[in-house]
Amino acid sequence: NAVRAALNANFACQGEVCSNGTRVLVHNSIKEEFVKKCVEMTKRIKIGDPMDESTTFGALISADHRDKVRGYIEGALKEGCSAVINLSEVSSMAAPFDEGYFLGPVIFVDPRDEATVVREEVFGPVMCVQGFDSEEEGVARANATPFGLAAAVFTRDIQRAHRVAAQLEAGTCWINEYNLAPPTTPFGGRKLSGFGKECGPDALNYYSQIKSVYVAMDDVWTPY
Repeated sequence: NAVRAALNANFACQGEVCSNGTRVLVHNSIKEEFVKKCVEMTKRIKIGDPMDESTTFGALISADHRDKVRGYIEGALKEGCSAVINLSEVSSMAAPFDEGYFLGPVIFVDPRDEATVVREEVFGPVMCVQGFDSEEEGVARANATPFGLAAAVFTRDIQRAHRVAAQLEAGTCWINEYNLAPPTTPFGGRKLSGFGKECGPDALNYYSQIKSVYVAMDDVWTPY
């Protein structure tokens, strides 16, 4: 489930999602197996015609944005980041899709926290898997970002799930799921990820001005 969610968090809509989960922190005891399964599932992604129901991955929104995402990938490689799978170059598309703005998924493993691809919002199909050893380390590194729109915790320990979720500095936090957004549930970020909420009654309140009106039903009392 954690692997499926990581792929959904990074590759749904080609990564062009505001709550995209680029940073994936995985306990070192399971990181190797986690990465292996991520690579296996990524290889099954079908890039192509968005009107074909068997297609699971389409084009990016524009040539400029494709080039921007490619710049992040190339920059990460120059900074020494290691990619376990790099399908960014898509060159086998038949006409007319050969003119599309296609860029396939990339998974980096253990990039430094200071790496540009880790610190900034890529808004593309780029996943960064980072290992950690303790719960305290995981929470601290998860919060070491100026952004705070969304986060998730995957664990079989429900007490740990709630304990960690309470500490994560994100406006939305999922437990054992990612990117579900019921229309009745407020959605919005913290820190540089914005203010206010969409969905739910909080969204209505955000667009409202509250006025208090007091109506007296008796004479005014005064000690004078």
